[in-house]
Amino acid sequence: MDFSLTDDQKALVQAAADFSRAELADHAAEWDATSHFPVEVIRRAGEAGFLGIYIPEERGGLGLSRLDASLIFEQLSQGCISTTAYLTIHNMVAWMVASWGSEALRESWVDRLVSGECLGCYCLTEPGSGSDAASLRTKAVRDGDDYVISGSKMFISGAGANDVLIVMARTGGPDSGAGGVSAILVPADAAGIEYGKNEEKMGWKSQPTRLVSFDGVRVPVGNRLGEEGEGFKLAMKGLDGGRLNIASCSLGAAQHALTLSRDYMADRKQFGRELSSFQALQFKLADMATELMAARLMVRQAAWRLDNSDPDATAHCAMAKRFATDMGFNVCNDALQLHGGFPGRDPSGGRALRPQPLRRQPR
Repeated sequence: MDFSLTDDQKALVQAAADFSRAELADHAAEWDATSHFPVEVIRRAGEAGFLGIYIPEERGGLGLSRLDASLIFEQLSQGCISTTAYLTIHNMVAWMVASWGSEALRESWVDRLVSGECLGCYCLTEPGSGSDAASLRTKAVRDGDDYVISGSKMFISGAGANDVLIVMARTGGPDSGAGGVSAILVPADAAGIEYGKNEEKMGWKSQPTRLVSFDGVRVPVGNRLGEEGEGFKLAMKGLDGGRLNIASCSLGAAQHALTLSRDYMADRKQFGRELSSFQALQFKLADMATELMAARLMVRQAAWRLDNSDPDATAHCAMAKRFATDMGFNVCNDALQLHGGFPGRDPSGGRALRPQPLRRQPR
């Protein structure tokens, strides 16, 4: 694997960094404080191509690799990890429709998802299960040319502000396990859908997170992605990239916290000299930078494996997510301590230094 970036990749990094500074960084603290979901900025991300990063060019996307996407998300998350995390989910939804939807579904939805005209949600997690398909209870019962969906999903990012959902539902019997799950596209305004309250969270407040209930929601069988019973396989394919994307967001959050800490230590004086002159604190910065670099290399290797259809790519994506999200939590926590445990010293009001625990759990 060549660890150097191509000229095109360097241009992508610069474009993402420019967008992050211009559209995200100056507003992220306010969005966090007010739980504002910046739909208008998300649509401008679509204009920049960041809502269809690995959608084929013939479908209106950028046609880029998973490694390219990782580079972009790392830069965007330095401006606002919460908003960027939603962008990663939306990209996964658009990619799943473009990859496994019927031609009619693609014609109806892909262009609008890539442009940001329509926003997507990914509905897998339930009150009684995360990514454990054997425990999934939401049902899609065949009724003529329709599916009738009943059940509930929780921790759904973007819910209530979205236009379409990809719902993992059981089309097989109660004991059908992973082979009885199908992926179904559901318009967000379909009769029978109810959205719960926006959840109170420790962070990531610029994206709504709600429970979504389905009470006899009727959609055409043609809204299914792939074949009946393939839903769990499609979900896991989507989550390979999804894990990389969240890992990349953790890289960006950690890099931003490290940069803030380095600048703060160069400016802050104690005992008559800058904090950066204390060797013990220099060691701490060095440890933070080392962990960040290790995680970055692990994420990029996993992305390379996924791009090259390596048979072990799934395991490497999962390991990269585990390592990078733990690293992000630890580096942000160390950065907070270097600021004296007082987040008000951070220009973002502490948002950028808040440890990032929300995606460490395997859903």
